Amino acid sequence: MSLTLPWIGSRPAEPATPTFLDDVFAPVASETESTALRVSGSLPEALNGLYARIGPNPIKPQPSRYHWFIGDGMVHGLRLKAGRAEWYRSRYVGSNSAHKALGRPILPGPRAGMSDVVNTNVYAHAGRVWASVEAGALPVQLDARLEGIRHGTFDSPKKQPFTAHPHRDPRTGELHAICYDALKRHKVQYVRVSKEGEVSRVVDIPVQHGPMIHDCAITRSRVVVLDLPVTFSFKRLFTRSPFPYAWNDRHQARVGLLPRDGEAKDMRWFDVDPCFVFHPCNAFDLPDGGVVMDVVAHRRMFDRSRQGPELDTGARFERWTMPAGGGRVVRELLHDVPQEFPRFDERLAGEPYRYAYAVGFKPGLPGGQALYRHDLQTRQTSRHDFGADAVPGEFVFVPRQAQGAEDDGWLVGLVHNRQTGTAELHVINADDFTGPPQAVVHIPARVPAGFHGNWIADADLR
Repeated sequence: MSLTLPWIGSRPAEPATPTFLDDVFAPVASETESTALRVSGSLPEALNGLYARIGPNPIKPQPSRYHWFIGDGMVHGLRLKAGRAEWYRSRYVGSNSAHKALGRPILPGPRAGMSDVVNTNVYAHAGRVWASVEAGALPVQLDARLEGIRHGTFDSPKKQPFTAHPHRDPRTGELHAICYDALKRHKVQYVRVSKEGEVSRVVDIPVQHGPMIHDCAITRSRVVVLDLPVTFSFKRLFTRSPFPYAWNDRHQARVGLLPRDGEAKDMRWFDVDPCFVFHPCNAFDLPDGGVVMDVVAHRRMFDRSRQGPELDTGARFERWTMPAGGGRVVRELLHDVPQEFPRFDERLAGEPYRYAYAVGFKPGLPGGQALYRHDLQTRQTSRHDFGADAVPGEFVFVPRQAQGAEDDGWLVGLVHNRQTGTAELHVINADDFTGPPQAVVHIPARVPAGFHGNWIADADLR
């Protein structure tokens, strides 16, 4: 996420320790490119496409005022083809500030919100690559080599604020998203984008206090809205915080179910104990009309830190049920080890599913983290270890074939190697989850700890 607001008032900036500018978070000095990358093991010949991941990489950070969510966006990509790793590239996403600092022409296209920095997710839609963020900025179109092309909400002429986390319905090809503009504190919006890239539906949903809604979930019939107690904070704004969102004890925590073709008046709201969710995994309808959603839930968020998310919030993997005849979320603990970035086989978006994957983490990210696979049928969790010197990021599931089984595929993601100080792309067989990776691509560069990424197959691009 990226959000920069004007300083109002005269209170000086508070000193801060630049935690999110150090160690695995530290920005790299420049864009890089490498070809003919070394591979340990054997890359699957069926992996033909681009693995892309994005995150903050501030060009001129101010340590006393830096917040991890506001850094200039940099996208990292590895091109795989016929069992070879053809290239790795890193490129700044085309914000005005980055292009001015780098002496480049400003990208065309409309702008919205108070910042055009895009740094949170990168994915394919309507045959093209897009980078996006939340809080009001518009997406940025990239080419297949990750160069910026233009700003805009896909092929819509409207300046429609979007999100970092759209969800694609595999049955229709449409994107579904809950979006918000930081300057409009009393509403959020459900936005639907056709498979061709046209904004086809927008529904205004009344809210209070300006909640930060990072992600949502979809079922076959509904969109799940997370209205939780991290909200716009005038106190943070007036004290010159670059990220004016904070925990708000006054804000009622609730989850809403919006019928896909309904209006805000048709929503059902469910109370939930105060907590915060960045990322749901998947959701699905129950036969009796209820809804199940699996999430990573934090006890609190943006309560103490002014530099980024707290890393000691007891993030747990939970199953939330919104019962057909009730008005309160039923929470069930599935796994209590701290973890984030839950993913699944997205061919099953909105459907009952069996496997969820999440990255374990420790405060301070000292290394030795693992990737977890949660078997939601047996309620057992398996662990893939990367070694004591490894810091993994988000992993995405890639099916071997369109109609294959739910665990017939690979898990692909970046790992920071503390011994070499460089990054690696690991390809893990999902049906041999605890075994060694099938392949490791060695990248002769460091990739800072970042946010989200996706596998973009050649077939997904025009």
